[in-house]
Amino acid sequence: MKSMNKVSLKYLLQSAVTLLVFGITALPVVAKDILGTSLPPSADLRYIISAKQSGFNITGTASVKWFNDGKIYNIYADSYAMIVGKILEAKSEGSIDTYGLAPNQFSEKPFRKSSATSTFNRENKEIRFTQSDKHYPITGGEQDRTSIVWHLASVARANANKFKPGSEWEFFVVGPRDAEPWYFTVIQNETISTPLGTLDTVHIFRAPPPDDQGQKLDIWLAPSQNWYPVRIRFTDPNGDYIDQKVESITPK
Repeated sequence: MKSMNKVSLKYLLQSAVTLLVFGITALPVVAKDILGTSLPPSADLRYIISAKQSGFNITGTASVKWFNDGKIYNIYADSYAMIVGKILEAKSEGSIDTYGLAPNQFSEKPFRKSSATSTFNRENKEIRFTQSDKHYPITGGEQDRTSIVWHLASVARANANKFKPGSEWEFFVVGPRDAEPWYFTVIQNETISTPLGTLDTVHIFRAPPPDDQGQKLDIWLAPSQNWYPVRIRFTDPNGDYIDQKVESITPK
């Protein structure tokens, strides 16, 4: 049991929040070229987590508190695993500008580790980190690993006619210590089963670069549910995965 907990925590801490194969038929649409966003209404979402890690089946829960009033936004996400309790906490907060979400600060607190904070200094137009000496310029449209899912949903809501299978969308995404471009591909429309019920969704996929053995990320957005992310799945190169499906959506 002790070794199982270590394995569970290792992967859940890397992946739980948050916190999207190929068959591309359209040219990339860069975030800065996207005209208009439509932010989903404020809501609290709860997810059920199921996972397979090194032969062990793991269960847990995750929750996301999403708020926007048209001028500012904030996101608070946390994840729990059976037996050990809270394993990850992440926050993103900022304003809303012509690009959509404009983070001011992103923080992540893994289990038994210190919190890491990424700051978007809008006045100096620079991104800095508490756990890294790296820095990046702010030119507009940058996201963090928690805001990106909600920014993506906002883009999809405003550009549903362009959000078609084969289209590719590029964003510059900031993590706890560095940043890099993320490329998302719209795969297809899918009907999925969740604890909330059967939902019609748009399946989006993000793969790491060919020379990067990192995780793959799948996201399912539900147009009938304000384009909320109703399923998120992380898959490791060895086939291990973490899958979270929406259990409830509570408007605020």
